[in-house]
Amino acid sequence: MRGSRPILAAALCMVAAAGRSGTEETPLQRAKQAFEKGEYNKAIEILKSGSVREPDNGDIQLWLTKTYLEVNQYDEAVSSAEKAVAINPKSSVYHQWLGEAYGQKADHASALTAYPLARKTQKEFQSAVDLDEKNFDAAQDLIEYDCTAPRIVGGGENKAQPLIQKLMNMDAAEGHYGVGICRAQKKDYAAADGEFAKALENKPKSADRIYDIGDYFIQREQADKLIAVADAGESQAAGDPRGKFYRAVGWILKQEEFPKAEKSLRDYLQVAPVRSTYPKPWQAHYWLGRLYEAQKNPGAAKDEYQAALKLNANYKAAQDALKKLGG
Repeated sequence: MRGSRPILAAALCMVAAAGRSGTEETPLQRAKQAFEKGEYNKAIEILKSGSVREPDNGDIQLWLTKTYLEVNQYDEAVSSAEKAVAINPKSSVYHQWLGEAYGQKADHASALTAYPLARKTQKEFQSAVDLDEKNFDAAQDLIEYDCTAPRIVGGGENKAQPLIQKLMNMDAAEGHYGVGICRAQKKDYAAADGEFAKALENKPKSADRIYDIGDYFIQREQADKLIAVADAGESQAAGDPRGKFYRAVGWILKQEEFPKAEKSLRDYLQVAPVRSTYPKPWQAHYWLGRLYEAQKNPGAAKDEYQAALKLNANYKAAQDALKKLGG
């Protein structure tokens, strides 16, 4: 028996090592965790290292694309998305995010380079939809492009209509949202109000879609709709902090529940990452300013507007509010 102990010990070590390797997080998992915390530079470093070890892993390139876009590194985002598509040309999601990368690069390019990038944007969104008709994010991207872009770069509301009708038949929430996007782009706000309300009533399956509707209703300052947005968002994704923001804005516009609204916005500032799909910290400070103005506390309101401008000196809403207070 003694002679077997070293063999047994070695076997146990091998089992333990296997257990550890089985639970060890992959670079992609660690990068996603960093991304969720808003630690984008850390996520990029993990993903870049992972891409060296796994050059044929398209998902690593996809998450590099998403992360580069969060830090406004558009060339790098395009490069990573192109690599993802090259690895798997049949992935609808890869084409969608290549379109996102081209689109955001176009938004920050000169007119000379923006036009060909815009064409590429539309092409990638169309490819994504062709590959997967249930990729609703890609469908909405394509609808927004067609309803927004001029004809010179392939836009046109008439192009969006068949896809909108298709969405309406597949998922009413997505269909009404698509109509709302087009109507808002044409400044037909009365119609857009109704379409976004119908989209919400039909229970969107995506928290991002719900809160996109919230962004529209903030612009329209429709308090009751914002409360409904918060209810729907929290029902869809209970741990998502965005519900706190939209509910607080609804309360402020309704001139009620000021202590709860203040706490919700302070909580949001504490926990929400700085992300393209989340209300920005300076927006939260702006609405705290609106809250204090409603409470007849101009000094505290000025402090919040100034806090917003420290985070984003070009934030017009805070600039205008501060001017009205003589700040």
